[in-house]
Amino acid sequence: MNANKAVVRVHRDLKVHTSYYACPGVTSTIILVNGSLATSASFGQTLRYLQPLFNVVLFDMPYAGQSRPYNPCPPLIGKEDEAIILLELIEHFEADRVMSFSWGGVATLLALAQRPERIKQAVIESFSPVLNAPMRDYLASAEDCLAALDREEVGDLINRTIGEYLPPFFKRCNFRHVSTLEDHEYEQMLYHVRQMKSLVADNYMRCVSNIDVPLLFINGEWDQYTSPEDARKFGGLAPQAEFVTVRHCGHFLEMEHRTAWWEVRRAVEGFLLARPKPKPVEATQPVAEQPNVLPFRKVASVG
Repeated sequence: MNANKAVVRVHRDLKVHTSYYACPGVTSTIILVNGSLATSASFGQTLRYLQPLFNVVLFDMPYAGQSRPYNPCPPLIGKEDEAIILLELIEHFEADRVMSFSWGGVATLLALAQRPERIKQAVIESFSPVLNAPMRDYLASAEDCLAALDREEVGDLINRTIGEYLPPFFKRCNFRHVSTLEDHEYEQMLYHVRQMKSLVADNYMRCVSNIDVPLLFINGEWDQYTSPEDARKFGGLAPQAEFVTVRHCGHFLEMEHRTAWWEVRRAVEGFLLARPKPKPVEATQPVAEQPNVLPFRKVASVG
């Protein structure tokens, strides 16, 4: 699976490293959105079943992974900024589908609330609209060790909480990646943690009712941090929401074992390959009056 790699200039003159996996004869393109502390490399298992069906776009946010060398002194980037970056990449690659994992769901839902014309469907993995008690505890611990730049504790924390059901190999990879980040990346993650802790107060999810495309929420049966029960609360917010619970797995879904990989694959393929429902002709509320609506900006390729 060879990728066409490019650096794209986006919001606030930041640079994003992208990988475009072309599928011959296919016109539909899906863009994947990472969770925090992750890079595009974390989508290896997902790419295996998506790439034979779609053109696939992977990217790293300006502060992470392969984008980091192109942004030596990046500003702290909030979820609203990430939503703008995603909207610009959707336009740049002419993507018509989007799929997010974990905290990548915040930026994805904020972007979708602006009703990008190209997008027909979206998959939201391991995300819920509430901060339950286990997630609040996790965020409080993460805030402490990130503020202290305690690299080893950050790695251990992830593996014993949201990563508790990962196989040993992936736990070792997680720890090695998370415990060797640069200071700025910890500062960025601390900024995200503090944003997430104020999720309810800021009422990010009020924007979900403005999303006009079908959404598929996928959560693991054993995930106590973004539980299937909490995710289903999106049903009262999103006009076109479907829900799948993957058995015998936690937060990291298809990375945890082979059966989960097959279940996620079956759910995603069944949803994305179904004929998308047409978007509503009339909006229930004008986009300009919606909360968290973000300005749209054009992009240009770099190099």
